[in-house]
Amino acid sequence: MVRDLLSFNVLLILIFASTSVNAGPVYANTEWTDSHATFNDGNNAQGTMGGACGYGNISSRGYGLETTALSSTLFNSGLTCGACFEIKCKVENSTWCFPNAGSIKVTATDLCPANPAMPTNNGGWCNPPRTHFDLSYQMFTRLAKAEGAIIPVQFRRVPCVKVGGIRFTMNGNPWFNLVLVSNVAGAGNVVNLQMKSSETNWFWMTARQISGQYWELNQNLMGQNISFRVTLGNGKVMIANNVVPANWNFQQTFESDINF
Repeated sequence: MVRDLLSFNVLLILIFASTSVNAGPVYANTEWTDSHATFNDGNNAQGTMGGACGYGNISSRGYGLETTALSSTLFNSGLTCGACFEIKCKVENSTWCFPNAGSIKVTATDLCPANPAMPTNNGGWCNPPRTHFDLSYQMFTRLAKAEGAIIPVQFRRVPCVKVGGIRFTMNGNPWFNLVLVSNVAGAGNVVNLQMKSSETNWFWMTARQISGQYWELNQNLMGQNISFRVTLGNGKVMIANNVVPANWNFQQTFESDINF
């Protein structure tokens, strides 16, 4: 009886351990997780430009072609924008996979929209609650033949490695500021942005996420130095002091001397 109870308890522990590794939201998984991938354009890479994260020309932003669009389950209303994922093709489940492809690392820069008119397993690849990666053509063909169209993959979150500091692009008008945050290392995805200036008693003001990685603050900050406090999805916080000089103008991008 005692032996049976011990065996039962050990079984419960093993079950709990196996199911709690990725107990958090799926977009934060750091263990290999099953999913699928497609590609979103031809070899001219035009389909990778723009995107729901707001980065615009991702080449000039430093993301290159190592990018992906996420299904809404992973996109998390834009709060996963900038996160980095490692993806590998499940060779044992698809003849389209290159046997020795290894893995790729990509940054989330766009949303793969749902298609409610199509079944989840036949065309509605990005329909919730499905996780899905719509890769650039160049990234997809590192893993598999393009003829495969859709392939089984595994993914996990990995730290982002970026060159240079966090970048802040100032948009809007004198009465509200629309800030695009890009080139973020570490967890990569900004979930909170605060700003303060030289004429607001250096009081932190919380910006509101508008879309993707665009953050809005209804405050006239023209002619003032601006600092930022950036919070990532993993809870890490970094303060970039006086990144924006007092003589700044809209549509300018300023790079901090720090990164995660």
